[in-house]
Amino acid sequence: MTRLEQMLGESPYVAYLYGYPHKTAYRPFTPPLSLESVWAEERRDALFLYFHVPFCEMRCGFCNLFTAAGPKQDVVDGYLGALERETQRVKEALGRASFARLALGGGTPTLLDVAGLNKVFDLAEQVLGADPRNIPVSVEVSPETVDAQKLRVLRERGTDRVSMGVQSFIEAEVAAVKRPQKTAQVEAALDLIRSTGFPTLNLDLIYGMEGQTPESFLYSLRETLRFSPEEIYLYPLYVRPLTFLGKKARAWDDLRLSLYRTGRDFLLSQGYTQVSMRMFRAKHAPDAGGPVYRCQEDGMVGLGCGARSYTGAVHYSSEYAVGSREVRNIIASYSARTAESFGEVGYGFRLDDGERRRRFMLLSLLAEGVDLAAYRARFGAEVLEDFPELLELEAHGLGRRDATGLRLTAAGVERSDLIGPWLHSDGVRALSSEYAWR
Repeated sequence: MTRLEQMLGESPYVAYLYGYPHKTAYRPFTPPLSLESVWAEERRDALFLYFHVPFCEMRCGFCNLFTAAGPKQDVVDGYLGALERETQRVKEALGRASFARLALGGGTPTLLDVAGLNKVFDLAEQVLGADPRNIPVSVEVSPETVDAQKLRVLRERGTDRVSMGVQSFIEAEVAAVKRPQKTAQVEAALDLIRSTGFPTLNLDLIYGMEGQTPESFLYSLRETLRFSPEEIYLYPLYVRPLTFLGKKARAWDDLRLSLYRTGRDFLLSQGYTQVSMRMFRAKHAPDAGGPVYRCQEDGMVGLGCGARSYTGAVHYSSEYAVGSREVRNIIASYSARTAESFGEVGYGFRLDDGERRRRFMLLSLLAEGVDLAAYRARFGAEVLEDFPELLELEAHGLGRRDATGLRLTAAGVERSDLIGPWLHSDGVRALSSEYAWR
């Protein structure tokens, strides 16, 4: 029995792969690398810019993101001061650069007040030279932290996409994942977002919560469509180490695959196009223009504690934690850093040629599919010779080859969270398995 065959006999929900290698494969660099050396060989004509705001009003029971709940204002102010020092030092290292996309995530960027939001946009525009009004800009928001004034600021500063994690329109379901959310507040926030005129609204829903059924999931989907979102993401619930649900360690029936199929089929019947296992796009969604960010590509400048940056040879970030004390300590250390210290890259992953090829193959496969000619042009090799294991996908009905490439079938798409981890290199798999969660 092959490893894939063994995994296919187990849960299809192994891990969500939105980047490769996973952050649990990052380790300290000894000695640290200079920022200039890390970016020396990277093109600077169409970089992607990301600011991380590691604060939320609360931590949901399923969340393992790098964020601290309910920070005091002096902590936020100290963080923004360090973010400015880091941005200025990164600008010094990058030199002349232009940016094709901008995103603010977290955490919840709209936990910041109006002055804080303007501060982040000023760093992007005035320090780094990005032009938010002429490139796609996406911002994560939450029902508890948006108001009319903040939304006006986001729109005036160039934001054309807002994303909100609703998770469910049934209060008992979100309460089961320790999210004390009122549906009336969600609906009021969505009405406010729509009235502000953002071209793209994305809503996230979760399936697999305690007490959820296909009927209740369809109810949330129908409620979602009342707001005509241009994008919808459907996320399976994961119970991760050190989260509230992870500590609870509840044994529950795994209905996620049937719930996924219920949601997928419904959205397809409503005219949405499936882009990936998680993402669905409406017919009325605008063409954002410019290059679409794809994780296969490099040139990601991540700023802030918890943000990741990608160059061809090096991925790096601050250290990662989930536990509240450890997160607070990492944020405090970040906030105390000097401008000079931001010139050192101390934690991340070096990608050799094999890992670069694997990253491109894997993330292409989980999106639009592996283009044989694109792989050949980039690496001077054939993807099926570099990764013959891909032929197993076809043998199991999970992939389909044609003259141009290899793409996942519907059965393969719904097993993306199994196929991704299956394709990890032995080295990355070993590092991730040795990672000590904290």
